Amino acid sequence: MTPDEDLRTTRGILIASSAMQWSFARSGGAGGQNVNKTSTKASLTVAVDDMTCSNAARQRIIAALGETITVTNQTSRSQWQNRRNCLQQLTEMLDAAAAPPPAKRRKTKPTRGSVERRLDSKRRDSEKKRDRKSLE
Repeated sequence: MTPDEDLRTTRGILIASSAMQWSFARSGGAGGQNVNKTSTKASLTVAVDDMTCSNAARQRIIAALGETITVTNQTSRSQWQNRRNCLQQLTEMLDAAAAPPPAKRRKTKPTRGSVERRLDSKRRDSEKKRDRKSLE
């Protein structure tokens, strides 16, 4: 995945490279003179309307992330690597937001073994407390 290509996520969301708005700035933090002269911090902004995906996935993305999504990265000293990290972050965010909600849990009865273990534990605790009482 390179920053100049269209982005396709594992859930089938497609973002054209022309829909991605890149901006660059100088990174903060340590780095010596290189920080003062290179713009390695990368920011990526994408409008959800510019994505190609199902309507259900689009609604889930908007509910989770909003109408526009902005991702910023400045961990690397390389602008190219920071752009790739932005795309990776965006892909993970979109896939997580577009995922359908998990199926509801079906209630089940406890197994016979778990019921017996619970009752046995209660019985032992009861006997323990009964033995602590002083005999009058």
